Amino acid sequence: MKTIYTILSMTACLYLTSCTDSSQPPTSLAAGASDVLTKTFAAVQEAPISILKARESAKPGQNVTLKGVVMGSKNPFVDGRAAFILGDPDKLTSCNLKPDDQCATPWDVCCETPEDIKASIVTIQVVDANGKVLREPIRNVNGLKALSTVVVNGTVTDTSNADLLVLNAKSIEVKD
Repeated sequence: MKTIYTILSMTACLYLTSCTDSSQPPTSLAAGASDVLTKTFAAVQEAPISILKARESAKPGQNVTLKGVVMGSKNPFVDGRAAFILGDPDKLTSCNLKPDDQCATPWDVCCETPEDIKASIVTIQVVDANGKVLREPIRNVNGLKALSTVVVNGTVTDTSNADLLVLNAKSIEVKD
């Protein structure tokens, strides 16, 4: 379990990349996604709060509903795992929304400060019945990709702290 949180922490820190890189994040096919993963994609009924508000008040074990955009790192998906980074669009602006920006990886929000990125992201993960992060990619499942707007309902993990907010998703709704 400690290994996955190390991976997630390292992924959250990857936002220090440059807009000059022209590579796209690798894609994975959704074909063959497990029932646990595909059933997680469902309409979210609860009203969402901002990621910034959740980071200020959410406590381990608390159920929260968040709305955000898949962004905050050059590769916002954890390779081979059902985990990704969700950023707060009220605080972070992806490069594609900035006039005349030619960034090839606009989801990395490289024009934002590292402090703003760190304070405005949450790691979303889908876990099995034993609380282990699923060992399968979540990218492209139900259309989930970089810059997708997403509403997520889930539980704040026991390992969350002021520096890293992690949510075990119960339901994920891709809005676009």
